[in-house]
Amino acid sequence: MDLIYMHMADGLISVKIGFIFLIISFVMIALAIKKINQEHDDRKIPLMGVMGAFVFAAQMINFTIPGTGSSGHIGGGILLCLILGQYPAFLSLCSVLIIQCLFFGDGGLLALGCNIFNMGVLPCFIAYPLIAKPILKKNLNSSRVILASILAVIVGLQMGAFAVVLQTLASNITELPFASFAALMLPIHLAIGLIEGLITAAVVLYVLKDKREIVEASINDKSFTMLNLKKQLLTFGILTVLIGGGLSLYASSKPDGLEWSIEGVTGQTELKASGTTKDALASVQEKTTLLPDYNFNGSESNLGISVSGIAGGAATLILVGLIGYLVVKKKYE
Repeated sequence: MDLIYMHMADGLISVKIGFIFLIISFVMIALAIKKINQEHDDRKIPLMGVMGAFVFAAQMINFTIPGTGSSGHIGGGILLCLILGQYPAFLSLCSVLIIQCLFFGDGGLLALGCNIFNMGVLPCFIAYPLIAKPILKKNLNSSRVILASILAVIVGLQMGAFAVVLQTLASNITELPFASFAALMLPIHLAIGLIEGLITAAVVLYVLKDKREIVEASINDKSFTMLNLKKQLLTFGILTVLIGGGLSLYASSKPDGLEWSIEGVTGQTELKASGTTKDALASVQEKTTLLPDYNFNGSESNLGISVSGIAGGAATLILVGLIGYLVVKKKYE
């Protein structure tokens, strides 16, 4: 079984656009680290790591969009925001995207900034604070969680999909017509967003029922200092292993929304990157990629997929933990 690449590749963007969005994304990462440092909430770090690992594993499960020949996967930004809060969620999601890019070759190294912006900045800094948070601050109940999850995920995903179209247009290196590309990207990501919204709502409703204080603290920007999170850490840790090591084997092999849209316009699912800078970055990424396409090199074994799911989750957990350690260390210097 072959898994497909899930994120934007270097072939869609110019070097200039790639570096602009790398700078924007890393500025936002620095802002998130600063905000977390100001919160002085060390207890949130382990949950950030476990939830980041959970989203990594969950992203490996591409679900089929009926009647389209396409598939989708969760982005995870709104889900993480509702459980961790805005800034910790953004850092956790960035860790997921960095691990996917460096260790699994998913999404181009040049396009990493675009992927962080589209999947992280837009949902965490626009859709969550402007849509999900206001709905839930008024009254935190099950129906509002479902409404907030679906609306925020759809809006975030639509913005992300349209950003891909605009980034491609601004790069002006492909023959993808703006209108045709947008006409495919937005409707398919609307369908994907609806499914992700329901998945997000289901996970958040579980947390709300199991330990309501987590969601309340996240929505109201309060500390986790007084919360005992052992049960939640264990639960999502087990789910990460089960999803990454087992359920990922049953992911749809149909092209995801981006690849499906590109194929609908060009007849092929991927556009090759070329040029001195892109070749150099591709060479770097090739050296860091340990499990290309979420499997052993040149293999289609189920074992490689399971190892990728578990190893990727573990790597995400370690990266988030390292970031958390550096934040804590800086706080006490």
